[in-house]
Amino acid sequence: MCSRGLWQTASMFDSSLLLLLLVLLFGSYVQAVAGFALGMIAVAVIGGLRLLDIPTLAAVVSLLSMLNASLSLGSHTQHVHRPMLMWLAIGIVPGLLLGYGLMLYLNGNRLWLLELCLGVFITAGGLSMSIRPRSWSHESRKPFIWCMGAIGGTLGGLFSASGPLLGWFAYSQPLPVAVIRATLLSYFFLATAIRTIIVFFEGSLSASVLLYAALGAPVVILGAWLGRRFPPVVSEQSLKRGVFMLLLLMGLWICVSAINTGLNGVPI
Repeated sequence: MCSRGLWQTASMFDSSLLLLLLVLLFGSYVQAVAGFALGMIAVAVIGGLRLLDIPTLAAVVSLLSMLNASLSLGSHTQHVHRPMLMWLAIGIVPGLLLGYGLMLYLNGNRLWLLELCLGVFITAGGLSMSIRPRSWSHESRKPFIWCMGAIGGTLGGLFSASGPLLGWFAYSQPLPVAVIRATLLSYFFLATAIRTIIVFFEGSLSASVLLYAALGAPVVILGAWLGRRFPPVVSEQSLKRGVFMLLLLMGLWICVSAINTGLNGVPI
């Protein structure tokens, strides 16, 4: 009887780990193709299924997104829009500190509210992907770019995912697609690197975070390579539409589950 219980526990762990790695593979592939989505897909599916708690998940996603962004950026650094990246970067640090502090508070005092925020964020992010940004007539001014960096940093501090917001902003700029993607990837690398430093000095860069990151790293590398070597057979717009449906469903599920937990104390 005892051995059967141990076998079932091990099987569940193996199944959960396999699912987690498959989610990371898909997210890494999409980010290599579209320039964003690894963080959103990871926090939506892994967080929605409660495979990891939110602080651990966000820390793991930061490490893996940093790796994915560096691999996807590759030799395309010459396309980075440096003035825009600089003003986004100036807004990152205060946003990250605010978002990370809020995550710690809610995780310790109002976990259901943190999960509800996650569900709303994922739902809104999914909806934003269904709207094709219109290219503006001129590039955004510096104060607005700073604000976008700060808001993106706040979302990054909370969930280590700010792809839809920054994606909408970047693709609205009257710039070549290669420049937009390179700038986005550079932003994500910088934001996740700074968030990881904050987590380290706060003392939450635990052994479990490093273990999951180590297990996920080969999968993320594979996904980034597949994205560069084998573009999807469907159009990028169709790929984004599929991701939109996934995020929308997971976001709504997390919202319903969080509200049920807040009202009844029992997760779905």
